[in-house]
Amino acid sequence: MESEGPPESECSEKSLFFSQHEEEEEKEEAKEAEETATVNPLLEPALTGDVEGLQKIFGDPGNPHHEQAMQLLLEEDIVGRNLYAACMAGQSDVVRALAKYGVNLNEKTTRGYTLLHCAAAWGRLETLKTLVELDVDIEALNFREEKARDVAARYSQTECVEFLDWADARLALKKYIAKVSATVTDTEKGPGKLFKEDKNTILNACRIKNEWLETHLEASINELFEQKQQLEDIVTPIFTKMATP
Repeated sequence: MESEGPPESECSEKSLFFSQHEEEEEKEEAKEAEETATVNPLLEPALTGDVEGLQKIFGDPGNPHHEQAMQLLLEEDIVGRNLYAACMAGQSDVVRALAKYGVNLNEKTTRGYTLLHCAAAWGRLETLKTLVELDVDIEALNFREEKARDVAARYSQTECVEFLDWADARLALKKYIAKVSATVTDTEKGPGKLFKEDKNTILNACRIKNEWLETHLEASINELFEQKQQLEDIVTPIFTKMATP
């Protein structure tokens, strides 16, 4: 079960997710949301986890809120607030449902906070997992130059820190595979002449590592580091040889 959220002493700082003017503007937004509940038909389903309600709104052209909801998708700030509320409440299914309709999950607030930062700060582990599964940018930085992992650490959300460390290790391996593959298939990016045998060796190694990632979804951080090191041990000598006159 996910934690109920940070202590009250932390709430004023977390209001940064929604407002540059902190508590005053946050209260104003809450007031507006209450007064205009019928204007924004997505807010209540987002807060209560009513995925079926969202599906009815978006999936049924005859629904009285359908046209308005489709228009709201074009207004990232409005939909973004619904998503931040969902992340704070740990409504992972809502995040997944809205993503299905093309919502930008990497949208930032004026201070650079993303949905991932928000879920990390409030200790919403399952929501973090959902966002990472949906390929959000785990390296996005807020105005403090913090990644979501750093925010989780600042608020002592240990499980979230551990998960984001794992996600980072997995991403590092994926990015290295992609970088190496691009280098050997694009002669302009390579450090020098690449023999066909060496090229095949590298591409085969990359293919094996990609297959390993696909079949080891629960691999530990150490295992991910080991796989990256193994690939580096194959690639580095070949690139060194290529760069030697």
